[in-house]
Amino acid sequence: MKLIIALIQPHKLPDVKRCLDEVEVHKMTVSNALGAGEQKGDHEIYRGVEHETNLLKKVRLEIAVNDAYVKTTVDAIIKGARTGQIGDGKIFVVALAEAIRIRTGETGSEAIG
Repeated sequence: MKLIIALIQPHKLPDVKRCLDEVEVHKMTVSNALGAGEQKGDHEIYRGVEHETNLLKKVRLEIAVNDAYVKTTVDAIIKGARTGQIGDGKIFVVALAEAIRIRTGETGSEAIG
């Protein structure tokens, strides 16, 4: 079992979800995130005053998958999120020690589905 954490551009979320649906990966957690990376922030002008934004908006996806689905899931995220520009995001694959479905008490691979 693995936990896939992806940080992507907010406007690419519909494309990533579509690509994940195509490979039959439907269960995920989505949350808003702020972060800094290679983009190093942005400059905005509001009412004539320049503001530097060091933390940019991203979307964080968390998807728990069985080992057989790791490559398929990662490839789908890349396909949906890639623009070729700085700031496309990152994907982290982390070993998942245990998963428990609260409703049924199932554990391990059965809990992920």
